[in-house]
Amino acid sequence: MHFEFLTEDQSSAKAMGILIPKLLENEITYRIHQYKGIGRIPKGLRPKSAAGKRILLDQLPRILRGYGNTSYCDVVIVICDLDDKDKEGFLAELQNVLDSCGGIPKTLICLAIEEFEAWYLGDLNAIRKAYPKAKAGVLNSYINDSICGTWELLADAVCKGGSKALSKKGWQAVGEQKSIWAEAISPHMNVNENHSPSFNNMFAQLQGVAV
Repeated sequence: MHFEFLTEDQSSAKAMGILIPKLLENEITYRIHQYKGIGRIPKGLRPKSAAGKRILLDQLPRILRGYGNTSYCDVVIVICDLDDKDKEGFLAELQNVLDSCGGIPKTLICLAIEEFEAWYLGDLNAIRKAYPKAKAGVLNSYINDSICGTWELLADAVCKGGSKALSKKGWQAVGEQKSIWAEAISPHMNVNENHSPSFNNMFAQLQGVAV
């Protein structure tokens, strides 16, 4: 089987590149495609931006139809953040995209709630191994998959000056730090002992099709 993973940014692509061999034990081939932001599902399912801008949801209908015209792809996995959206409403929007794109491969929607960093925070042991001086009080205050400013909480736990200092450096610095977290924390993660419901949902979906 061949899987195609679509992620909304560089940091989640880096993390999945480390995690996928842990998640998929069978002989499965895969590719990971990183986009430059999540964007929105376009009205009428017609992209509003050029393909070269690589905005995930804006391009999703076109991407899925493209896979429908190929024979090599068995499963598409869309991984993106819920952020502050209504979960059921967002899933319904995404399902409408899938239903409207006939003849596409099996497609899984995997939402990180609230953000991808929730999957790191689902494995506090992995964070502690990557950052032995992480602030225990901050980490222990986290409620799994809560809408709380997830990356900010992780930054408060492991970065000098916390999220305020990082935010002052701008979004490019935040993105770079997220990539650092991906490379530092993901190798230590135990995919069988994660306390994030959304991580476990993603894992279960993958296991359900990797047969």
